[in-house]
Amino acid sequence: MSKQSVSKWDLFEASFIGPDTGNPYLDVGFEAFFKQNSRVVRVPGFYDGAGAYRIRFMPDNEGEWTYTTISNIAELDGQTGAFVVKAPARASHGPVHVANQFHFAYADGTPYLPFGTTSYAWTHQPLELQAETLKTLSTARFNKIRMAVFPKDYPFNVNEPLFDIFERDDEGELDFDRPNPVAFRHLETQVAALRDLGIEADIIIFHPYDRWGYCDMSAAQDYRYVAYLTARLAAFRNVWWSLANEYDFLLNSKPMAQWDRYFQIIEENDPYRHLKSIHNGDVKANYDHRKPWVSHVCIQNWDVKRTQEWRDAYGKPVVNDEPEYEGNILLSWGNISAEELVHRFWITLLRGGYAGHGETFMHPDDILWWAKGGALHGEAWKRIGFLRDLLEQDVKTGLTPLAPSDNWPWSRVSGAGDGDVVYIYLGEHQPVIWAPGLPTEPGDYDVDLIDTWNMTVTPARIVDAPANHPTRHGAQVRSRRPDAVFAVELPGKPHLAIRVRRRH
Repeated sequence: MSKQSVSKWDLFEASFIGPDTGNPYLDVGFEAFFKQNSRVVRVPGFYDGAGAYRIRFMPDNEGEWTYTTISNIAELDGQTGAFVVKAPARASHGPVHVANQFHFAYADGTPYLPFGTTSYAWTHQPLELQAETLKTLSTARFNKIRMAVFPKDYPFNVNEPLFDIFERDDEGELDFDRPNPVAFRHLETQVAALRDLGIEADIIIFHPYDRWGYCDMSAAQDYRYVAYLTARLAAFRNVWWSLANEYDFLLNSKPMAQWDRYFQIIEENDPYRHLKSIHNGDVKANYDHRKPWVSHVCIQNWDVKRTQEWRDAYGKPVVNDEPEYEGNILLSWGNISAEELVHRFWITLLRGGYAGHGETFMHPDDILWWAKGGALHGEAWKRIGFLRDLLEQDVKTGLTPLAPSDNWPWSRVSGAGDGDVVYIYLGEHQPVIWAPGLPTEPGDYDVDLIDTWNMTVTPARIVDAPANHPTRHGAQVRSRRPDAVFAVELPGKPHLAIRVRRRH
């Protein structure tokens, strides 16, 4: 009889039958050790209701693996098995991890540039609306989505969820000691659907917008919930962990030591070390992202020209998942124009970080993308997809902001490079000629002018770089020599970018 097989970075699952009396979530300990040669990986198991216990494993190496279970219940203890891991599926590059300090790559080394969106409660909506969300995502060019485990109670999002996250007791009250397997199975189905679309699922574990009591669970219940969620989802290669949306609004009930402990519980139960972050509400309340269990900086801040400041302060990748949203609702964070959101994306990327999209347009049935998914009604997403296509064509390791050594004297304008390519985004500025940051050495270059709104790329008109007027800035004197070996003539309108690629 041939052994079961699974592709590298896919999900292997083994199921067992055990007790369904009492409270298996509290009473039964269940885990397994997976082994290949001398390597051993501990994987926590979980109870899936109706007497079913499961172990999930994401193999990261081809060949034969074996496993042995350990439990305090005799019928679940000492169970063994073996399976064979094949080459990864063609579309699978493995989980995403930090690469080159400030950037990301898949496990196989393929660069990953996050172009994410937010739809907090899309998995809690009617199934027809969820299907529409997935259809939208299949063409929208986003490769990450922020989504919450718990339902949300907030303006434009007041409907009851599809499933309770915990089971109800005989009095109809939620029992926070009994996770609802039906809800978690549904969440997993949608995480798998995102995986098949090539989209990372940035799983938000806690948030403050609650009327069901999830925010009021005890610390012990929180810890068990985090461990259970990790056991269920960690084997999906496209999972990221976001400890919270706006953690600081929960500090009165979940003090800082608890947030640190949540991170540690994930580290103890996720053998694949998926990315882990935490998101602030108040712009002055950033978590200390220097802590070792935080993989990357996740923030909410409209002032995107500070991106390099955060990069330097924390020494990790910066993902500004909420630089405000395109829309027209009353709340100021949800009514910026599409042009402004695209502008903030370009600034963020060309200062060495990454940005997130959201859309909040008034709708007669309160179906706002940021909360419920559905269809996109704005214009920013198309231009964000255009930016993604440009950068994925040119960027091999990640964009590094231009520095004074790159003949870059400005902080107002955004510029970055990677190897033989340099991008300069002029943003709100509208010069008719530009030279700083362009090549200072003769050579063969392709120089393009990018209209970030009209999504066009055309060869730039090259002219002689003008000589500078000597200027003193304190002890520094800018010389008369030109900034570069050539300049680019521009039409004198905002939101343009220049791309320079060296020919070989």
